[in-house]
Amino acid sequence: MGDERQDRLMRWVERVATFCVEEWGLPPITGRVLGWLMICDPPEQSAGAIADTIQASRASLTSNMRLLTTIGLVRKVRRPGDRTAYYRIEDDAWHKVVQRKLDSLSAFGEIADEGFAITGHEGPGTERIRAARESLTWLRDLAARNPPKR
Repeated sequence: MGDERQDRLMRWVERVATFCVEEWGLPPITGRVLGWLMICDPPEQSAGAIADTIQASRASLTSNMRLLTTIGLVRKVRRPGDRTAYYRIEDDAWHKVVQRKLDSLSAFGEIADEGFAITGHEGPGTERIRAARESLTWLRDLAARNPPKR
């Protein structure tokens, strides 16, 4: 029973990795780390335990943890009297990811405005620009309805 549950967990972790690669252009290992940290028990895991679980080298894991910590998705935790670094996903990690995506889409919105100004609202490609702008509006509305939990 335990092996079946572990297999299901790891398939889900791979789904998160695939999503992160396809939607956000993150390396697969980064998606696996995020997926594992969302469902692992206990919620804080050492780099070695994470590497063993997702079958990654510790060197590649270290650089990914640095990236995830820098962008604020993962927090490094120290336990009293323990020199091991543990990692924990932030409670508002998904909100931070969506906000980062919104920030980059906002920059695209400015580029789209410039494109409309150059080509006119009925020029070539305006339907694609219009669709991207509508997606940006939808994502902003979604983020406003689902603020991060504090």
